[in-house]
Amino acid sequence: MKERIEAIVHKAIEDGVIAGANVLAVRKGEVLYRGSMGYADVEEKKPLKEDSLFRLFSMSKPVTSVATMILMEQGKIDLLDKVGKYIPEFEHMQYFAEDGSVKDCTQDLTILNLLNMTSGIPYPDDWSPAGKEMDKLFKEIGEKQDRGEYTDTLEFCRRVAQIPLNFEPGALWQYGFSADILGGVIEVASGMKYGDFLRKYVFEPLEMVDTDFYVPEEKLHRLTKMYVDMGDGKITPFHEKHLGMEGYRGQQHFQSGGAGLVSTMEDYSHFAQMLVNGGVYKGKRILGRKTVEMYRHNLLTPEQKKGYWDCNRGYGYGLLMRIMEQPAAFGSNGSVGEFGWDGWTGPYMTVDLSEDFYLIYLIQKGNAGTTTEVRKIRNICYGSME
Repeated sequence: MKERIEAIVHKAIEDGVIAGANVLAVRKGEVLYRGSMGYADVEEKKPLKEDSLFRLFSMSKPVTSVATMILMEQGKIDLLDKVGKYIPEFEHMQYFAEDGSVKDCTQDLTILNLLNMTSGIPYPDDWSPAGKEMDKLFKEIGEKQDRGEYTDTLEFCRRVAQIPLNFEPGALWQYGFSADILGGVIEVASGMKYGDFLRKYVFEPLEMVDTDFYVPEEKLHRLTKMYVDMGDGKITPFHEKHLGMEGYRGQQHFQSGGAGLVSTMEDYSHFAQMLVNGGVYKGKRILGRKTVEMYRHNLLTPEQKKGYWDCNRGYGYGLLMRIMEQPAAFGSNGSVGEFGWDGWTGPYMTVDLSEDFYLIYLIQKGNAGTTTEVRKIRNICYGSME
């Protein structure tokens, strides 16, 4: 297994596809593979280490999902609650109809819509009416940042609420800022800043000592360099601001529940192990066993799935996670009910309760998501299981 996994990662490094990778596979509490390969900074020949810090981007979303479910278990929210109950600007939403007109929504936008990405709230794009409006908002936010003016989490949510949805809540699946709006809901429901809530209920009990929305000065030397493939199959350094985030120096005003966290392989392994353990870490209960089991079930209807990504063929979706339904359709020897997520910068996590197994793969390459290297490593791990 060691030889096979390292051959895959080293080839990707040698071919200039990635700078480096941290890989951890654990089953029944035993490490199947743990390794750190390549560079944190290719140009400086700075080696990647196990304590290197990675921008999680959308692998922040599973953390936001767990935070939401903690509030559900505390009885502070109902997943069927209207988002407008917590952020009034979402009370009377509109949407863009197929003819381009703006109409009043006949369906309420709920917390469950946010968790299932069926809210109609997109990311910025240049092809959908709401996405184009979102792009304008982000240019405005970026210009304010350049002037030293910052948008906090709840203000961000209120600004997003002013943009009509791409469709009626619940009509389709579309990836977007749903998890970021959940961060605002959590702030209102808990009475705490989102980062403070995560620290109290997730990071401290899970001993995630290096996970936050920013990197302290004394840890900046551990932050990996960001790369992107510009279309030629090779990586090049990436410095552009992304998704309205301010960078990673100092406390963030906008604490992005969908993309803002920085973490390490060790820290994220505590989070994954908690899920594998049915919500418990070192005797500390983070989530109930029955709540964790909710992650094993697809929540999208066939109609909603029409908007789902082809790269996740074989998977369903729900509670900000992909859920395996047909392993062979994904070219996988994995398990039905296995769940997890990945990120724009290439980090990947999957959790399999039936096999007491999780896999974490961390890289820093923009627009990566689930890569061929990940699929190969998954199949090696599952192929080793008795």
